[in-house]
Amino acid sequence: MDSIMNKQIQRMKKEEDKLLNQKEIPFIKTKVTPIVDKIQEKIPVKLKDTLEVVFYKSFQIVFEKGTSYIEKTYKKDDILLEFDLNNYALDKKFSTKFVKKLDKQSNQSKLLNSSISVIEGGVLGFLGVGLPDIPVFIGLIVKTIYEIALSYGYDYNKPEEKAYVLQLICASMTKGDIQKGFNDSLDSLAGNIDKDVVTEVDLEALMKTTSKVLSESLLTAKFIQGIPIVGSVGGIINYNIINKVSKYSSLKYKKRYLLKKSNE
Repeated sequence: MDSIMNKQIQRMKKEEDKLLNQKEIPFIKTKVTPIVDKIQEKIPVKLKDTLEVVFYKSFQIVFEKGTSYIEKTYKKDDILLEFDLNNYALDKKFSTKFVKKLDKQSNQSKLLNSSISVIEGGVLGFLGVGLPDIPVFIGLIVKTIYEIALSYGYDYNKPEEKAYVLQLICASMTKGDIQKGFNDSLDSLAGNIDKDVVTEVDLEALMKTTSKVLSESLLTAKFIQGIPIVGSVGGIINYNIINKVSKYSSLKYKKRYLLKKSNE
């Protein structure tokens, strides 16, 4: 294996290991978590169920009807052309220069969509909107992942790739052993896809799982966001979520691209 490529892959693995083994900040653990727990205890069960259903239906809308609309928000052909040019250059000679060019589009997508999430969450939160903005936010999360996928040459329209997107979100929004479980599942799915192994996926079940993960992760955040004025903190909440998802997705797609390239 090319030494530069090997270094890139090892770097990705170190970053992944660091992300999967993050230690909880003492202040968060002792001061913030207890407050969050108290808020969650006061949230009605009906709202919890409603939130999960809204997330699930939002994913259905985005995956079944929303892709064509999402693709109008970025220049898909330009992103793919940029990838093809850099990928061709890497086929000729693997260099850090062209790897960085692959990363450039991904980084631009992360920055832009994180900025949009602040505006979307802040304005809707200020108006006291909590649940109604969820389809919009799900669309933004998926848009972010789609752009990153294209940056590394991956087609997100296939069922197995949609399953990959859903598990990316799950792994981004969980912690500890649960996160590691999703991460292992992602690696297994990616390996099968990239080796052209026929893989059956249950998108409905995965959408429900992802909806549950998101609803549990965002329950308190969305509850607060639904309160006028106080809800204006939604911009910060949404930014943090997009940042988490985009950072993890970039890492996984880049690692996946490099591993596939090393086996060619």
